[in-house]
Amino acid sequence: MARLGEARGREAESLARAHLERSGYRVVATRRRTPGGELDLVAWDGPVLVFVEVKARGGQGFGRAEEMVDRRKRERLALAAEAFLAELGPPVPVCRFDVVAVDMGSGAPRLRHLPDAFRPGE
Repeated sequence: MARLGEARGREAESLARAHLERSGYRVVATRRRTPGGELDLVAWDGPVLVFVEVKARGGQGFGRAEEMVDRRKRERLALAAEAFLAELGPPVPVCRFDVVAVDMGSGAPRLRHLPDAFRPGE
């Protein structure tokens, strides 16, 4: 089951990356591990550095994919982003956190891109 979940996650990240690139984002990192945790995708949206969390669901039986980004997950993403920015060095760019939710139930996968989905500390 873990392999199925990992394969689904990789497929969702690939779909999210393609969507972002078609939308004009420049993806600079995928599955980036930092001392603070892992970042699914990191991309530039013009002058804004975007940390993208990708969430996939096989169906909506337990809610929508983006509902899986709870307070604890947001805190971990903020720590990972801080570590990424520390590696990047100054000057610190304007940043935001997006979520790309991928519903992978029956039929073609459906993506929902939620720009500025949350702010650290909220």
